[in-house]
Amino acid sequence: MRVRTARSSDLPRVGELAAELVRQHHALDASRFMLIEPIAEGYRRFLGGELRRKGAVVLVAEAEEGGPDAIVGYAYATLEPRNWNDLLDASGKLNDVFVDPAARRRGVGRALCRAVLAELTARGAPRVVLMSAWRNPDAHVFFESLGFRRTMLEMTAELASEEARAGASSGKARRTK
Repeated sequence: MRVRTARSSDLPRVGELAAELVRQHHALDASRFMLIEPIAEGYRRFLGGELRRKGAVVLVAEAEEGGPDAIVGYAYATLEPRNWNDLLDASGKLNDVFVDPAARRRGVGRALCRAVLAELTARGAPRVVLMSAWRNPDAHVFFESLGFRRTMLEMTAELASEEARAGASSGKARRTK
């Protein structure tokens, strides 16, 4: 297995893996994690743009056997500016890391994360942050084994009315008197 920078020709497979990641999160909490079809195609387009962006890192783990499913995992990270809302100085952000379930427990995720951390370090990131689903304790242990520590806890409150939810998703929040 080797980790390398993703190419545009990798994006159909990466999109499939990203869709699995989205579905996994959605299954944990359907109210919190969006599920917009077609996920794989949407991620393929999104990451295609990120491949061209200077502040983004998209890596793939490729099995040595080759073939159409040779890509067994991917990681996506970004360089982020200071964020006053989050009280977070400039940093790297590990947005996604996902390994095909058939390839897990073989060091693929660890290799992807180490490569992302090395690349973000080389690009000047003084720290790397990530978010991990609350109901995914295996991921928490995994990230802690790589040196991450728990620093924040996201909490979500669903709004009572369907109308309010529709307004929020369209970007047009309705004011109440």
